[in-house]
Amino acid sequence: MLHAAFLMPLLPLAGFVVLLAVGRRVGDPWAGWIGTVAVAGSFAAACVTLIGLVHQPATARELTCSVSCGTGAASHAFFTWIPVGGLQVKAAILLDPLSMTMCVFVTGVSMLIHLYSIGYMQRDRDYSKFFVYLNLFVFSMLVLVLANNFLVTFVGWEGVGVCSYWLVSFWFHRDSAASAGKKAFIYNRVGDVGFLIAVFLIFSKTGTLTYLEVFAHRHLLAGGGAATAAVLLLFLAATGKSAQIPLFNWLPDAMEGPTPVSALIHAATMVTAGVYLLCRANPLLAMSSAGMWVIAVIGGVTAFVAATIACTQQDIKKGLAFSTVSQIGYMVLAVGTGAYVAAIFLMVAHAFYKGLLFLGAGSVIHGLEDEQDMKRMGALRRWMPWTFGTFLFAWLAIAAVPPFSGFWAKGDILSNVYAKNLPLYALALLTAFLTAYYMSRIFYLTFTGKARWQEPAPDGSPAHHKPHESPWVMRLPLVVLAFCAVFAGLIDLPWAHSVSLAAWLDPVFGNRLFDSHQSASVQIALAVADGVVAVAALLVAWGLWRRRVDRPELEPDFLQRVWYWDNLYDAVIGRPGQVMARTFATVVDARVIDGAVNGTAALVRSTAARVRRLQTGFVRNYVLGVALGLVAILVFMVSRSWS
Repeated sequence: MLHAAFLMPLLPLAGFVVLLAVGRRVGDPWAGWIGTVAVAGSFAAACVTLIGLVHQPATARELTCSVSCGTGAASHAFFTWIPVGGLQVKAAILLDPLSMTMCVFVTGVSMLIHLYSIGYMQRDRDYSKFFVYLNLFVFSMLVLVLANNFLVTFVGWEGVGVCSYWLVSFWFHRDSAASAGKKAFIYNRVGDVGFLIAVFLIFSKTGTLTYLEVFAHRHLLAGGGAATAAVLLLFLAATGKSAQIPLFNWLPDAMEGPTPVSALIHAATMVTAGVYLLCRANPLLAMSSAGMWVIAVIGGVTAFVAATIACTQQDIKKGLAFSTVSQIGYMVLAVGTGAYVAAIFLMVAHAFYKGLLFLGAGSVIHGLEDEQDMKRMGALRRWMPWTFGTFLFAWLAIAAVPPFSGFWAKGDILSNVYAKNLPLYALALLTAFLTAYYMSRIFYLTFTGKARWQEPAPDGSPAHHKPHESPWVMRLPLVVLAFCAVFAGLIDLPWAHSVSLAAWLDPVFGNRLFDSHQSASVQIALAVADGVVAVAALLVAWGLWRRRVDRPELEPDFLQRVWYWDNLYDAVIGRPGQVMARTFATVVDARVIDGAVNGTAALVRSTAARVRRLQTGFVRNYVLGVALGLVAILVFMVSRSWS
């Protein structure tokens, strides 16, 4: 059954090739169905492979720091990609509990979003191209998570990056979409530099890039700060892909892409790639306590900062985008405290409820003729009951209201952080309150109160027609994701350790997993605190936003403008960069480089003009020149002999 693993990346790749060849010819909706069936096949292969791995003996799943995977080796190679001296890189997949967990939820959520896109992208002029990009993205994401070495992971890493660029700027005829795509691309390239330098450093110290071999020889990174440098460089890569401080502010602008893109790439899959990379490299992280503290602090601060910004957004997709940044901050915080299982738990739960939130927002936008301003929504529960009901479950899940999945996943992180560091726990708990608050604000402004879409906008835009519910291909994914958002907490309940996610992932993390050693009474007290904070935030938001739309005192310009983060980068990097570019263009390029080239040409031309005067055309002049040359040679030779 493990051989079905090869089909996971190959089926989306086949879908990409078929759509590239015939997608435009078959058009809407068959191009969408081809892409959806390809990813559905990948999901089926993932489920079959998962069952096969579960039935393997424990030694076959024991991927710790030994180079061998046991008798039932879980590393399978396609071919040798780079055979250069000591660098032997195989195009190979690594099957272990971590990669299989990622594959199942990536392919499952991708399948649902592909199905949703059939209805959402209907009548778009580049309908088939959209599914070409989606299939290529799923293939790249699976390459990233299945790779057995850093270099093949980097190939998938770059693949999802370029697909993100294409999809964010999919409606490139809008200047805002084209700019957002470039911004996402540039920010990710900054992080990618960290990834490449980390790869160079690891290879220079260990002589290999294969994960299991690197981990087996990780002692070669000890001393001289090499381990800390490698960890921080990998974390720099993660901050780019997973939108963490200082590279987080590309993600809200990326909402210019179609909403299914926001759900697939910027909520459920690509933005979790950085967290996956850190979890995969956990043996290296364990060698650097300083690096772990940096990761934890950045994750906690990012979660808080993004949550404060989300409290003030009027665009429903941007509010959800900052929410994504905040939730990934929680995952990074968990990684920094060594709570890797808690990070993966929240990653899975987040994929379900945040994917549902984005798809629900897309359903609202679809039903309101592309309206994204929550201040122009309201009372949609009456007109869009399916969207309202499923969005309700996602709202309660992300707000961490018990017993929804977010309560268990976020609570797992909070309890580990409490045992590790009290200031970080206080910051994380405050962020949990803000999370429940801003999600309640989004829910109330969108689905309750007065039907503001019936009124003209303050800028003179006309009122919208009556909203309509989405077609069944868009509703079905909402229902499935709502079910998962409610019950995903069952995969890692605190009292079910023997059959939980923690037990499944134990071979990957082993004794490097932080153990809080908390008593049952402490865990219960922390869980009660989590629940009280969530419910209190819901009630506060209800009192503030159920009848009011505008509260300027709660929406300061400082937060609406993202803590002036873009302004800071513009002042520190953008404008000085422009000045430097103009200086190089007018001084270095025009005067130095062009001056040197043009000066050389002028010198040659003037010299040639002077030398040309010697070409008189008279033989007597040439004979005189030869005679004078001979005399000069004789004088030189005689002077040399006398000396």
